[in-house]
Amino acid sequence: MPSMRGYFTLKDLPAEKVTDQISRRMLVGEKEMVVWWSMKAGAHAAAHKHPHEQIFWIVSGRMDFRLGDEKRSCGPGELGVIPGGVEHEAWFPVDTEVVDIFAPPREDFLTATPPAYMTKG
Repeated sequence: MPSMRGYFTLKDLPAEKVTDQISRRMLVGEKEMVVWWSMKAGAHAAAHKHPHEQIFWIVSGRMDFRLGDEKRSCGPGELGVIPGGVEHEAWFPVDTEVVDIFAPPREDFLTATPPAYMTKG
């Protein structure tokens, strides 16, 4: 997916089913990327790290999150900043909507194959 320009509505961005429990919509610019996640109860993003800075915003539901050695439960309206290169992991005990912002865009999200950490455990 090349970088996008112009105006969009969230409902018109293509929904991509990543797994049976995870789907997303993406908006991609040249220097950043926004991903709207729909996580079903029981979804898990296994431990991983990437060079991209990441900001998350919990829109609804709950995410149990580990950032480095710190673990906490995050609910609606909570935000976090994940520096590039720091290992993190997330569990979703209930249906959850999360918005992630990445800089620069995640190249591995622009391929047809989801990252392995989303499809294991």
